[in-house]
Amino acid sequence: MKLVIGNKNYSSWSLRPWLLLEHFGVPFEEVRLALYTPASPAAIRTYSPSGKVPCLIDDDGLVIWDSLAICEYVAELPAAREAWPAGRAARALARSVAAEMHSGFSALRNSMPMNCRGRARRVPESAELAADIARIQEVWTSCRERSAADGPWLFGRFSIADAMFAPVAFRFRTYGVACSGPAAAYLSTLLEHPAMQRWAAAAETEPEVIEESEVGR
Repeated sequence: MKLVIGNKNYSSWSLRPWLLLEHFGVPFEEVRLALYTPASPAAIRTYSPSGKVPCLIDDDGLVIWDSLAICEYVAELPAAREAWPAGRAARALARSVAAEMHSGFSALRNSMPMNCRGRARRVPESAELAADIARIQEVWTSCRERSAADGPWLFGRFSIADAMFAPVAFRFRTYGVACSGPAAAYLSTLLEHPAMQRWAAAAETEPEVIEESEVGR
């Protein structure tokens, strides 16, 4: 399989399926394309019918786009069958929070673009942004309190829900969002994941700078 991704420093959507594949040890070839250059649209269209990344190309030519669709596809592979929690109720909750992350939190996305290299950035905190941050910490806290005995992830073991929230961990670090209690412990768990650290290290070496995502300097 090939996973076509954007800049590791900036592409939050690319991080999600990449982390899932890495966590479960699913073999894949990484194809990284620089975003927001004159050549980007044509290069991405070479792989992705939507003109966006990420995009997964299986070895039989099947093309899957959209982060959550890719994650769902990966979850059906033998190596990643535990990508959703085992219990029906836990799976329903995990899908709920994953879908909420996938479709919501527009104030957070717009005000705090992912920038893995950034530190001590500050942006104006609107009521909408504060509400998004509070809701994310509420999700993290409630999930961790429910699954505390089963492991350090949202539902005990690592799942697609964790992959969906992974870019938020980089955002919170970049913009100095303070967490407490179970949410703080979970933030550390995400940032300390070896694959997350490899992603961040690769982001440090990228030469591209996307000015629209260099906010709060």
